[in-house]
Amino acid sequence: MTGHVVTGLAGTGRLLRFALRRDRVLVPASLLGLVLLSVGSARATLDLYPDDESVAGELAGIIANPAVLALYGPVSSQTADAFAVFKTVMMGAVLTSVLAIVVVRRHTRTEEEDGRLELLAAGAVGRWAPLASAVVLAVAAVLLASGLSAAGLAGLGMDAAGSVAFGAAWLTAGLSAVGIAAVATQVASTTRGAGGLAFGTLGAAYVLRAVDDAVDDGSVLRGLGWVSPLGWAGRVEAYGADRTWLLGAGALVLVVGLAVAVLVNGRRDLGAGLLPARNGPRRAGSLLSGPGGLVTRLATGSIVGWTVGLVVGGVVIGSLLGSVGDLADNPQMQSMLEALGGSAGTVEDIFLATETKFVAALVAAAGIALVLRLAAAERSGTGESVLTTPTTRTAWYGSHVALGVALPTMLLVVLGSVVGLLGPRTSNAAPGFRETMAAALSTLPAVWVLVGVAALLVGAAPRYAAAAWGVGLVAFLVGELGPTMQIPGWVVDLSPFAHLSQLPGGTFAVAEAVGLTAVAVALVAAGAVAYSRRDVA
Repeated sequence: MTGHVVTGLAGTGRLLRFALRRDRVLVPASLLGLVLLSVGSARATLDLYPDDESVAGELAGIIANPAVLALYGPVSSQTADAFAVFKTVMMGAVLTSVLAIVVVRRHTRTEEEDGRLELLAAGAVGRWAPLASAVVLAVAAVLLASGLSAAGLAGLGMDAAGSVAFGAAWLTAGLSAVGIAAVATQVASTTRGAGGLAFGTLGAAYVLRAVDDAVDDGSVLRGLGWVSPLGWAGRVEAYGADRTWLLGAGALVLVVGLAVAVLVNGRRDLGAGLLPARNGPRRAGSLLSGPGGLVTRLATGSIVGWTVGLVVGGVVIGSLLGSVGDLADNPQMQSMLEALGGSAGTVEDIFLATETKFVAALVAAAGIALVLRLAAAERSGTGESVLTTPTTRTAWYGSHVALGVALPTMLLVVLGSVVGLLGPRTSNAAPGFRETMAAALSTLPAVWVLVGVAALLVGAAPRYAAAAWGVGLVAFLVGELGPTMQIPGWVVDLSPFAHLSQLPGGTFAVAEAVGLTAVAVALVAAGAVAYSRRDVA
């Protein structure tokens, strides 16, 4: 048995070094962004609420809003430390889980689908080595994200035990995600299928946790969060109960997931999964007559998923506008919102501006993901097959970039429509439909710049295309949280989010919008030129 294990893991070290080299930008940039999120947000909050007395009682009504509870979960205690990490516990748990899924999928199912694992398997590489190296890298990434964040929070002078519990909350979610991703990559037969299973499970975990946190104590739905890894992360209650033992639940999911993944791995053919790829129709429809239709068809699942998510997000933001007026009586909270969303307009205007920019960063991720599919198509050979037809490189490149621009635009229209219709119904002081829509669309130039960065990387240097994720994350954190983190102004100005209009409530910054749009166009054009001239694998 020992010899069988050694043989199955042969080559794990070399594959791990290869994976580290490939992710030398993605993982460090993600870690930097996560640490900035946790430590920067906590520092900014503690500057406004430095002691427990400044928190207790003032914010109880706002934090107890069902929409807030569904979005972030309950605050663990009425202390300054607990309030400082109120948002980042759940937000960071989700982002850490996403990082874990991306790393595991990237070095297992994607490598297999692209054909590289078949070449490696012909050498001295064991059957389990690719999965083992991917899991080790993913676990190391979530460990570093959790540990560095915990150390940073303790370095701010926050309670040491609570800081450890904060790290344990993120780690619980991250380890669970590694186990879930390990199973998904063995069960599905395609990269998209594995992503659908893993991210779908993560979404279900979030919904279970959100329902449990939002319902009343006597509801029959109470307790659903205890079957969700994200629910476990929230129930660690950093700077409150500090239930670090819940880390064991995340570790258990990892162990069970690995056991199932290894079992499936030994019983399936290379390149296949338990769920076979579904055959398409014998004849293509008119939608597939060109590259744009093909790219759109392949992205249908993502388009539907993002649209549903933005509708839900719009409902949450619209419902919160009914209780935002209470912030006007809280000068510290209003100061924080002004630092993030500007000082123009009413408190409802400032709140909407803040939340809209957060959503804009999310939809930019959707656009980046669609553009990066061009690099994936190149690796898998799909792009080569398409380019053997009369389709030109410019059309193939342009189809991916066009969808990467169109989807975020559509999603922000969805957000503006939902919030614009619901907000005035919850509060007479809420911005109207036109003002809300203008605020949503005013963030598009920054989104387009980030999509342009992805387009340039894919067109000029596809091996570094994954760096677009790190650029997007750092640009958002620096642009939005920089003013609250005492980051030098010239650094903040490098982010496109630092040059957006202060809408609603303010005026539309025409020069800045035109400038950002011009930068985005230039990036896309440079990527197109590079793509048309370089060798396409």
